[in-house]
Amino acid sequence: MSEVVELTASEHIRKKTQHRKLTLRQIVQRGILITIGAILMSVALEVFLVPNQIIDGGITGISIMLSYITGWKLGLFIFVLNLPFFFIGYKQIGKTFALSTLYGITILSITTSFLHHVPAFTSDMTLAAIFGGMILGIGVGIVIRYGGSLDGTEILAILASKKLPFSVGEIVMFFNLFILGSAGFVFTWDRAMYSILAYFVAYKSMDVVIAGLDESKFVWIISDEFQDIGEAILHRLGRGVTYLTGEGAYSGDDKKVIFCVINRLEEAKLKDIVKDYDTSAFLAIGDIAEVRGGRFKKRDIH
Repeated sequence: MSEVVELTASEHIRKKTQHRKLTLRQIVQRGILITIGAILMSVALEVFLVPNQIIDGGITGISIMLSYITGWKLGLFIFVLNLPFFFIGYKQIGKTFALSTLYGITILSITTSFLHHVPAFTSDMTLAAIFGGMILGIGVGIVIRYGGSLDGTEILAILASKKLPFSVGEIVMFFNLFILGSAGFVFTWDRAMYSILAYFVAYKSMDVVIAGLDESKFVWIISDEFQDIGEAILHRLGRGVTYLTGEGAYSGDDKKVIFCVINRLEEAKLKDIVKDYDTSAFLAIGDIAEVRGGRFKKRDIH
């Protein structure tokens, strides 16, 4: 009898914490916005940056230089070099993120191929760097805000940070400075400096689209469905949660507060989890400059 009870309880927990499929409306909304973001990045690359030999950071920057050296299409390198990060993203963040990323990268690759022969909008290097960086940052920001990514650099940095004494942000910055500096050897040193300018503008543009670019964020959640939400975060995100006891100053009622730490690529999925269980839940998300100790290390999810 006790085995039956334990089995029933285990099945109940499994049903509560298993991945909930997105509604058709959510899928369509996410698909449209990721498409817009990928197209904006394509326009920034093929109409502003690439014709003026200005590169972006990350895998995209490597793709631009390889395309210039070999004469092959940019979209081909973007797709092939980012493909391994699709599988890494599936393991580290989840199926929804991985599929959103694959879709975004596919749209980006196809669109850059279509725009390859479109003439540059301007030949002024400063204007190309500023407006190209701005459009690129907005496009990437939209995709990240809606649960995807257009570059595998951050996923690689998340993995590397577990074995290196550096934060994710420090690894990404070092990686990008190395790539942007390489533009001086492939193109010219003034192009490398313009590339750094474009990267800075893109970074700030993303900051406007997605509030906060730090790799880690703290989350406070107050809800009567705290246990279901906490278990879902634990099993669907692989993040540890802490339950705190609070008291409402106005009502005097005891409240359970969920506290956890996530990285910014997991923010969209966490919001979906909270919304699935309690649309009226109090949710506060803030940036963290640094995380040390404790059990911040992510658990594997399946």
